[in-house]
Amino acid sequence: MSIEHHPPDAMLAAFAAGTLDHGEHVALATHLVSCARCRAFARDMEQVGGVLMTELSPAAMPSGSFAKVQARLTEASPDRRVASPETVTSTELAGLPGFLRRYRFGNWTWVAPSVHLRRIMLPHASDTRVFLLRSGPGTRMLEHTHTGVEMTCVLSGAFRQGGGYFGPGDFDLGDQTNDHRPVVEPGKDCICLVAMRGTLRLKGVIGRLVQPFIHL
Repeated sequence: MSIEHHPPDAMLAAFAAGTLDHGEHVALATHLVSCARCRAFARDMEQVGGVLMTELSPAAMPSGSFAKVQARLTEASPDRRVASPETVTSTELAGLPGFLRRYRFGNWTWVAPSVHLRRIMLPHASDTRVFLLRSGPGTRMLEHTHTGVEMTCVLSGAFRQGGGYFGPGDFDLGDQTNDHRPVVEPGKDCICLVAMRGTLRLKGVIGRLVQPFIHL
């Protein structure tokens, strides 16, 4: 598998530093499972961070810090595992990383002709929505932009966007500065993991007519 499209270095550094929103972290982790190049870069950033921490001067901890850590460790956490192994199987979603198979998933819901969405319930609070998007072969998405950031990781199938080809493992980043109009390659469904902040804004006359009915 040849991966041509990657997250920006600054985003990989933020992943290594642990400063991403949880939904964004899931999207980056999904890409890293497939991409040895980005895994190596993230490891390098972690090592740089470790060196910087060793050079920091010691600082006194606030009173009660240890007790707060102990209290957090003993808190009961909600069970957010998948209700049964059959909810998401390797046959159904062959490209889904193993760590995501422990999460709870909603049902596939209709978004547009040949386009369906399946929400992923994250185990931690997040301002980023994460879901699977399945589009049928040859599907031409309406031209759109975003009010926030959209991260797309291709799990299976492929699409073309802005003159580029995006196949399994590729990462596409969209924001307010991008106009997107992906076209799914023929032959098979394209399934992507999408992490989205803000909303999707459809362009053109048809886009404005159907905008009230599209909720991503």
